[in-house]
Amino acid sequence: MKRVLVIGDTGGVVQAIVQTLLDRGDDVVGLSRSRDGLDVTNEHTVARQFGLLDGFFDLIFVATGALSVNDQQPEKSIRSLSGAALMDQLQANAVGPALILKHSIRLMPRDRPCVFAALSARVGSIGDNQIGGWHSYRSSKADLNQLIHGASIEIARTHPLACCACLHPGTVETSFSADYAKSHKRTPAPVAAANLVAVMDELSRKDTGGFFDYAGKTIPW
Repeated sequence: MKRVLVIGDTGGVVQAIVQTLLDRGDDVVGLSRSRDGLDVTNEHTVARQFGLLDGFFDLIFVATGALSVNDQQPEKSIRSLSGAALMDQLQANAVGPALILKHSIRLMPRDRPCVFAALSARVGSIGDNQIGGWHSYRSSKADLNQLIHGASIEIARTHPLACCACLHPGTVETSFSADYAKSHKRTPAPVAAANLVAVMDELSRKDTGGFFDYAGKTIPW
């Protein structure tokens, strides 16, 4: 049995992940904005909520993020770029998870394996970008990947058995994907959840700082 902390446990595929973990007997603690008042972009609320937690977690999974913030839709071209939209995306998709990681370190054991995983997206890959568009969202996920990668180097010095990684869940059947991925094959949430849990189960210290898809394959930066 693992002790698991899930950040953003009330939406989409994350609910299926939580159920998968519960079904196999894991002890799951969840935090969300709607239920707990956790605003990941506000460090005061992050510090307050994390201050209520004690002990260590074998897995910390961050599933917060947004494709559309303040009703600003993904840009189809650079001509549509808005500075405000870019900053909103960076706050939601990069700053928030980075603050969570900052306050998670004290909850990560030093003497046994543990995993910190953040939900990223393949579109955050610079090397895999062949079509442009979605500039704010892409940039925010690329920034998230860099932050997790950089932090993993530091954390390895004090937590040698830890793994910090970014994960791409694929295109999941949710209301989120229904609006933006109609032409893509979508995976039912329970299947996507099982895939991600399987990947997280296999992560070890040799994978720290990596970026992986739902099949455990490395995604280029």
